[in-house]
Amino acid sequence: MRSSASGRLATGLALALLAACSTPSAVEEAPSATAAAAYTIWDPYPQYDTGSEWVRLLEACGAQAGVGVERTGYDTSDLTNKVLLAAQQGNSPDVLIVDNPVVSTLAEAGVLTTTTENRLDVSAVSPNLLGAGQSGGETFGVPIGANTLALYYNKDVLDKAGVDPASITDWATLTAALEKVTKSGGKGITFSAIGTEEGSFQFLPWFWGAGANLTKLDSPEGVAAVTLWADWLKKGYAPNSVITNTQTTSWQEFATGDYAFAENGTWQLANAEKAGFPYGVIPIPARTGGPAPAPTGGEFVAIPVQQDTGRYATSQKLVACLTNDENSLKTTTTLSYIAPTEAVQRQQVAADAKLAVWVEAVKVAKGRTGDDLGTKYPKISEPMWGAVQAALSSSKPPQEAMTEAQRAAASATQ
Repeated sequence: MRSSASGRLATGLALALLAACSTPSAVEEAPSATAAAAYTIWDPYPQYDTGSEWVRLLEACGAQAGVGVERTGYDTSDLTNKVLLAAQQGNSPDVLIVDNPVVSTLAEAGVLTTTTENRLDVSAVSPNLLGAGQSGGETFGVPIGANTLALYYNKDVLDKAGVDPASITDWATLTAALEKVTKSGGKGITFSAIGTEEGSFQFLPWFWGAGANLTKLDSPEGVAAVTLWADWLKKGYAPNSVITNTQTTSWQEFATGDYAFAENGTWQLANAEKAGFPYGVIPIPARTGGPAPAPTGGEFVAIPVQQDTGRYATSQKLVACLTNDENSLKTTTTLSYIAPTEAVQRQQVAADAKLAVWVEAVKVAKGRTGDDLGTKYPKISEPMWGAVQAALSSSKPPQEAMTEAQRAAASATQ
């Protein structure tokens, strides 16, 4: 049986905070306490100012709950440390919106209440999306929305090569399409294989789509996924630039109009509309057919542990307001996300049929920290992206690269 929220905070913060504190003055720089009458909300959307639709929604939810809200937007990379430091001070925000891979880190540090404790209703949320916010059999928040990956295609390039995108259903048909494209004078596929989490994020659909599991990087299935990418580079179906491409620079390559395909996410839809050529989107195919599971991006809304437990009831009202069907439709539109519930997903597709393929992709997506990996995931991801880099640069054969990655991951997660 799990300990209470306050018990988790007492036992879990010490190690996490040692990692978070880089200087003796770090605690002094944490946000100061706010007036008790206001409920504080922290989010990773500093791009939205006080006049934005997002902030107006937060204020409206506060008004509905009968309280004022004080909202602060932080850079995603900065938010985790801010939350850990505030928890140490006993000054956590009332409501926290955080990138989904971070949920398990904060949960294991004892910073977040569970949905059992805070009584948030997650019954309508798709289980595969909820998994990113689960650790140790408990759920620690509500997904505000999700994004994931698919394949954008340039219709003009495919038409010239005589390729019907509907014919692409597995790795073999995709590779055959890339061969036709390159023979017709076009360029094949661009993606991001950079040696960071972005590279792992883009590799996972092929890894999972081969049937591989993150606990066994060097399985035949895992090696097959690396080999697929390495072979594409050797044959000229993908450019060597993928080794250093971020998702942004990969998109920029696709936007030249020369490439048949680009692996990228929902967040590029607006750019696709401005690309200047006809485009479409298909799911990333699994090795033997059907859509491959892609990793979920997006944030969770959570309620941090408070010394004054009487605040939870109002915090619950704020979160329930932000995530109800009506506001979920507004939020996912504003943030370019797919909604976490089927009811709102249907509304999104009814309003924009182009979102149908993204809804289908999200339905089979997986949380990177799912399968109860939690904070083990980053210790697996880093050697995995290193193995991909080694194989694509031909410094190591795929089998050797993944065997070494598995050895490093196993050592790091013992």
